[in-house]
Amino acid sequence: MRFMVLVKADRNTEAGVMPSEKLLAEMGKYNEALTKAGVLLAAEGLHPSSKGARVKFSGASRTVVHGPFKETKDLVCGFWIFQVKSKEEAIEWVKRCPNPVEGETEIEIRQVFEAEDFGAARKK
Repeated sequence: MRFMVLVKADRNTEAGVMPSEKLLAEMGKYNEALTKAGVLLAAEGLHPSSKGARVKFSGASRTVVHGPFKETKDLVCGFWIFQVKSKEEAIEWVKRCPNPVEGETEIEIRQVFEAEDFGAARKK
């Protein structure tokens, strides 16, 4: 099973503040442990939403909205992709993670669909 692990943005990540050397070292050790365990498929940080854009769809119409985006609590500043046996295993790995931002934050864990999840629908 694959899971995308999403790190929520905060005002510092949205301001482009880079992580401290201490946090970078802690994250490096954490990512190394994930790699040694065969869990880590990908790990990336994201630039602030001020460097991003959204494309809104309405029927055949497309509208581009450039960042920054106001609702920080709805933004993501980084992610991992884990390959594990269960959601519970993904949760246990996330609980070992150093706090990725100063203060309070949330890390969201979402299972990635696999081709077999679509059953007969994927054959059409």
